[in-house]
Parts: sequence; structure tokens; C-alpha cells
Amino acid sequence: MTLAPPPQSTLRPITPAGPKRFTVEEFHALGEAGMLKGKGASLIRGVIHEEGPMNPPHAIAVELCDESFRTVFGGGWRFRIQVPLPLGKSSDPMPDVAVMRGTPRDSTTHPTTAELVVEISDTSFKFDTNEKLILYASAGITDYWVLDLNDRLLYVFRDPQRDGTYGEQLTLKESESVAPLAIPDKPIRVADMLP
Repeated sequence: MTLAPPPQSTLRPITPAGPKRFTVEEFHALGEAGMLKGKGASLIRGVIHEEGPMNPPHAIAVELCDESFRTVFGGGWRFRIQVPLPLGKSSDPMPDVAVMRGTPRDSTTHPTTAELVVEISDTSFKFDTNEKLILYASAGITDYWVLDLNDRLLYVFRDPQRDGTYGEQLTLKESESVAPLAIPDKPIRVADMLP
């Protein structure tokens, strides 16, 4: 007795769909619907990243940066703290601090660039110096700082390149100072930004 081969199946194997990629518009709609409340969410290349609650050292560093920048920059500048900074159609990193020219009354939409962007890093150093660095460099952010609370260092990235890197990097200790590119004659002490 011979067995006939099984009939050929017309069904195709199921393949996983992969993650849903969001646009900035969809991301903002989720926020307006309350679905991201308390999540510390940001959108990087279409993927929503949840940062969770902020610990006290991080919160204090944000306040200290804000205070230092307002003192040094003075009037005619905007200081946006953990609010939207849409960079293209699929990224809204919600930086800890973004500084830009003008006043809040100068526009009716979220700004899409900044003179200085600062991320406070306690648990997110690798993400801030990789994914976010590439994002900010690709968006042409000329002055990107990462304040490392664990090692008490400030990393300054300048001269954004087309390949998503920065041509210049400085590593500063808390005893050192640096001036933002936008106001090169007014240095800020790293220690003044650290809790």
C-alpha cells in the first residue's frame, strides 16, 4: 500500500506584525485622551518610550538647570521644561530642558527646534547618549547637553553631522564651566546644575 502525499496547504504562515509606529499627531492625541498621563512618555522614531516617575535628584536637577539658564540667558528666551519639541513627523522627545529665542506669545504651536537641549541622566544615560543623541543631531540641534547625575559630569555635544553624530564632544567635571553656543560670553558652572 502506498500513501498519497498530504494536500498542499493554501494557508500562509502567520508572521508577527511588529510594533505599531506612531506619528507625532497620533502621540499627541493619545496624550489628550489621557492615555499617557503620568507615564513620562516620549516619541522617538515612532516608538513610545515610557520613563515613569521622576526621582528627586532628577527633578531638582531640572529645576537647577532652569534657574541657571534663566539667569544666564535673560529676557527674550523661552525655557520649556519636559514639554513637546516635535522633530519631524515621528519624534517628540520631550526634553528635560529646551531653550529657544522668543517668548511664549511668539507662536501658537509647539516649537520644532531649540538653541540648547538638555537631558538629565540618572537611569537613561545610554539612551540619552545614543538614541536621543542621534535624533537631536539629525534634527540639527547645535548644542545638546547630557547632565550625568551619577558621575557628576556634563557631556556637551556640538556640530551636528548628517549621519546623526556630533563633530565635537566635551566632557566637563562639576568644577568646570561652559557657555551655551547661543550666548558664548556667559559661562555656566556645571556644579550649579547638579543637585
